[in-house]
Amino acid sequence: MYALKKFIHGLLMMVLPKLAGLLPDKVPVTFVGVDSTRELTESIAHTGTQRVLIVTDAVLVEIGVVERVTECLRASGVSWSTYSEVLPDPTTQHVQAGLAILKRDGCDSVLAVGGGSPMDTSKIIAALATNDVEISKLEGMMKVRRAPAPLFAIPTTAGTGSEATIAAVVSDPVTHTKGFFTDPKLLPVMVALDPSLMLGLPPAITAATGMDALTHAVESHLCLTSTPETERYARIAIPLVFNHLPTACTDGGNIEARRAMCLASYYAGLAFTRTSVGYVHAIAHTFGAYYRTPHGLANAIALPEVLEFSKDRAQKQLASLADLIGLDGANEREKADAFIRAVRELMTKIDIPSTLDALVVDDIPKIAKQALDEAHLNYPVPRYMKQDECEALIAKLVA
Repeated sequence: MYALKKFIHGLLMMVLPKLAGLLPDKVPVTFVGVDSTRELTESIAHTGTQRVLIVTDAVLVEIGVVERVTECLRASGVSWSTYSEVLPDPTTQHVQAGLAILKRDGCDSVLAVGGGSPMDTSKIIAALATNDVEISKLEGMMKVRRAPAPLFAIPTTAGTGSEATIAAVVSDPVTHTKGFFTDPKLLPVMVALDPSLMLGLPPAITAATGMDALTHAVESHLCLTSTPETERYARIAIPLVFNHLPTACTDGGNIEARRAMCLASYYAGLAFTRTSVGYVHAIAHTFGAYYRTPHGLANAIALPEVLEFSKDRAQKQLASLADLIGLDGANEREKADAFIRAVRELMTKIDIPSTLDALVVDDIPKIAKQALDEAHLNYPVPRYMKQDECEALIAKLVA
């Protein structure tokens, strides 16, 4: 069975790079800086939009972030409706509830305000606004037939990079299985990277989301589907994280650090949406499903051990990343080790644990199988991992 699975994975790894090469090179029109929300809303008005559906969460309404956005919309002459019930790990119920408001109020576009959950919900709402089908019909790759309603995005965390990706993840509320939606049509039309909206983020959220951005960039760089273009994006993001995430965590009001992390998340998103990710994400998704571990935190905990596992096959890439952030080493092996040490040191500096308190030893075989099932069907990883290897890796993460 192992030989068959590895053979199938090998075939997929030959096909995926060719499919990745077919993806369009589009990027959203992007505004950056403390005035970017205003610039975005003015541009929304110039598109002829009459009424936009804001998709967000209750916390962002409560702390006044959404009000800052609506003030800019009002000044730009654009009306709006708001759906603010999105929760972490959004479900098809959230999509349907937002879609009902869009139809009821005659909204002609969608504006995502928030982290990955509002972004993902917005993408599917926008797609369903113009595609009269069940949500399940859009699941998978390239299933969005008609162009979605115009989609705009204002991220309020610097981590997911969803504002720059062609993917969304929405769960089934009954089975709790995650539905993956991938289509270039899901890419937002315009984006505002406004660091002023992130000044109040707590250190723990800043740290976890920042490590999410780093994971996206590093896994993209190691993927077999990487290209000079995606490597360029990843290599912009990685030094930004190492240089600015500690400051963003300890001095949350530092606008330059926040701006740098906005850009890191965005460029990492541009990278991994064209290459996919790897075992770190597969394991992190499973931690989220079993223990509701925040995605960025789960990625961070798994990242160093997956890099250790991948090192023999990805030594050259890891060494180049060590050079990128100014680490020393006499040869590629030493530089690869130095980069992995730097990841661990960054985690210590920003108070990210190296183990998962919630992880139950008896769950490890099931977690490993679920993670490998996801990875081997989807991710162009540099080194194939067996069940016993995955179990041993996850066992290192037990607190």
